[in-house]
Amino acid sequence: MFSKDVYVSRRARLKELVGDGVIVLFGNNESPNNYASNGYYPFRQDSSFLYYIGANRDGLAAVIDVDGNSETLYGDDIDIEDIVWYGSVDSVADMAAQSGIAHSAPMAKLKEALDAARAKGRRIHFVPPYRHDIQIQIMDLLGIHPSKQKEAASMPLIQAIVKMRSAKSDLEIAEIEDACAVGYKMHTTAMRLTRPGVTEKFVGGQVDGMAHSYGLQVSFPTIFSQHGEIMHGNPSMAVLEAGRLALCDAGAENMNCYCSDNTRTSPVSGRFTQKQLEIYSIVEECHDLVLELARPGVKYMDVHFDVCRRMTDRLKELGLMRGDTEEAVRAGAHAMFLPHGLGHMMGMDVHDMDSLGQVNVGFDSETRPNLEQFGTNCLRMGRRLEKGFVVTDEPGIYFVPALIDNWRATGHCAEFLNFDLLEKYKDFGGIRIEDDVLITDDGCRFLGKDRIPYHPADVEAFMAR
Repeated sequence: MFSKDVYVSRRARLKELVGDGVIVLFGNNESPNNYASNGYYPFRQDSSFLYYIGANRDGLAAVIDVDGNSETLYGDDIDIEDIVWYGSVDSVADMAAQSGIAHSAPMAKLKEALDAARAKGRRIHFVPPYRHDIQIQIMDLLGIHPSKQKEAASMPLIQAIVKMRSAKSDLEIAEIEDACAVGYKMHTTAMRLTRPGVTEKFVGGQVDGMAHSYGLQVSFPTIFSQHGEIMHGNPSMAVLEAGRLALCDAGAENMNCYCSDNTRTSPVSGRFTQKQLEIYSIVEECHDLVLELARPGVKYMDVHFDVCRRMTDRLKELGLMRGDTEEAVRAGAHAMFLPHGLGHMMGMDVHDMDSLGQVNVGFDSETRPNLEQFGTNCLRMGRRLEKGFVVTDEPGIYFVPALIDNWRATGHCAEFLNFDLLEKYKDFGGIRIEDDVLITDDGCRFLGKDRIPYHPADVEAFMAR
């Protein structure tokens, strides 16, 4: 938790941006595994609640009265039986005071407060809920069915939160760098353990354990797989095989819920084959191109397509693509190899503020997503970059057998793709290189003091230790 002044200042700015009405911020509840007391799943507070309130306990809600300039934290103090099992925690009144909130009340009083506001015709602002228990709570409090809550959510509140959370303060950058330090340990652990005969599950488990051993959580389920062409390939019991590539996409989430997110692709045998090196060098070049292009005022969508053009040019040199580069990218032929966007916002959520709607976070009135074209429809971040934004830089090249077969059968983009040569890459897998990038005054920089090896010679040297 930051100092009280941070949260007071954030809420003051939020009230200014929203303008009027009553803002309700819902904290999360526990997520038990198979009965109420089995807290198998670690508690994770809602990020926007944490951003404005700072209280990292379950069963809370905050009401910010914009017009009356008052704030109340709602929640129930734990009873003696819970104290016996789990120990003492701060009272709701204490948590309110730590956040600079003058008033607190039991959760049962929340409905009374909202009913009174509604009786006066005041607008109740809330963000789209993503948990079913909160959806039920909103239905009980406001009478809005869960199926209608997304459209009933407050766009002024969504826009205010996105505006405030997009540009990271120095305090937040320090938190992300803290997560990156453990992310480095996670990835270098994976690289040290990657060798023939080890299972994906073993490496993935050690990666997760590294985060836990430093008191952190993983920022998303760890991806570790020899099938790098599967975007979210979670570890299986498959044994690592000589001559293949292993893709590790993993990150840490620190105590204040700030995240890291990196991807590395390593040769299981410790050295890249020539064929692997040819593809890897293209991804490496595209990854580094972002560092040259990303800066305030530049649309990240433009950076994405500059990367796609560079990738297309290099794939043409290998004979995998052909034809005019601009026409190929316009037609979406590059999506055969890169079916996702260049990156996404990152902060307290690894896909920052995704619950508020990606179109509201990664785009704006100037830059809109293209939802019709395969690949481009997965571009999560397109808007102009600003100082303080943290975005991921994660180009990749993947050979997806089913996609190759589908496009060949339908003739899709056939004028730009060499399907005969693609047949020889069906067992290749995929390569992705990902780092977290901070937009600075006049450019950008990597986040994280220690660089996870990614240049081919550095990867091979590290794995040879």
